[in-house]
Amino acid sequence: MRTDLSIKEDVLDELQWQPSIDETQIGVVVKDGIVTLSGTVDSFQKKQEAEKAAKSVFGVKAVAEDIEVKYSTTSQKSDTEIAVAAVNALKWNISVPANKLNVKVENGWIYLTGEVMWAFEKNAAKKAVENLTSVKYVVNNITLKNKVDAGDIKAKIKKAFERSADIDAKNITVKADGHTVKLTGKVHSLKEKDEARNTAYYAPGVWTVDNELEVVY
Repeated sequence: MRTDLSIKEDVLDELQWQPSIDETQIGVVVKDGIVTLSGTVDSFQKKQEAEKAAKSVFGVKAVAEDIEVKYSTTSQKSDTEIAVAAVNALKWNISVPANKLNVKVENGWIYLTGEVMWAFEKNAAKKAVENLTSVKYVVNNITLKNKVDAGDIKAKIKKAFERSADIDAKNITVKADGHTVKLTGKVHSLKEKDEARNTAYYAPGVWTVDNELEVVY
């Protein structure tokens, strides 16, 4: 069992290792293996990378992310400018269906709505806009409309787990109920838990993933 102090030291080292992150801007608190990140960064991407760095550290059970995104006044874009950039980003992304989505921007927050067929299209839309300048957060309210057999969903996810070098498939149980997938079992790291969730999301017909995997070190 790792101590909170050793986990904190490794999280700080991992943040320092990331070239795009100024680790002096981020506070790290660890209690019972749960890492809380705080501070201020100047882009949504840096906020995500800090969370990803913390999750990659051995012994971390969960990450509570309280980092705030603040842009300098010289680089701050208006909501109208953000909306235009978001529409263009979606337009040029080949994984996003044309003319299927609506964009709303309020105080730097992007709200996505509309209907697509597949989860990967929904995820692609979010990724296309979340790193645009002055974006503080993306609320992805895009819905899925495809119909797929639950048994087929389960089989596809199990095969995807077996193909992955980062997932120990034999310790994970997959249950599909309609468009909802529940993952249970044990994994060896928080990174593996997230990888399993992301893999399940890419299966055709999946709308929601209840990730109840237990991290065991």
